[in-house]
Amino acid sequence: MANKKEPEIVDELTEKQKVFCREYIFDWNATRAARVAGYSEDAIRAIASENLTKPNIKAYISEIQKDLEKTAGISRLQVIREHQKIAFGSIAHLHQTWITRKEFEDLTEDQKACIAEISTQTRTEVKKGECPVYVEYVKIKLHDKQKSLDSIAKMLGYNEPDKIHHSGELTAIVGMTVK
Repeated sequence: MANKKEPEIVDELTEKQKVFCREYIFDWNATRAARVAGYSEDAIRAIASENLTKPNIKAYISEIQKDLEKTAGISRLQVIREHQKIAFGSIAHLHQTWITRKEFEDLTEDQKACIAEISTQTRTEVKKGECPVYVEYVKIKLHDKQKSLDSIAKMLGYNEPDKIHHSGELTAIVGMTVK
């Protein structure tokens, strides 16, 4: 099955299965995809689950995904680079001094990519015996660095479980019984 080309895979599927596959890749919701494909509402969850175990359906879903990546021009490297901007960006990169911000237009595209939200607030401050002064406060929220670091680590396989090597010998710990 793995060596079959897309036209062969598609020929083996029913029209409902093809619709199921195309719908499934939008949000990975098999029940919704089965509903849109027109399967019986009474058994929709069971059919959705069963469809995901069929090799020809899994192969077609994989082919659609690959085609989407090509069509959209997205690669894993591109995703890692976007996460890299966030993971290694810093609020310090957005300032000239610890108090003076850079102008937004002076930021690089990578620096701008780190920004999740900018909000401003103007307050009137009045000191006794002085004219009111309008002060603009700017709050800059960056995207979550830890989430991007975790995503990079996962994509690069850094989270793989450590291999445990053992000699085959078992030593008992005091107070513990071994059966």
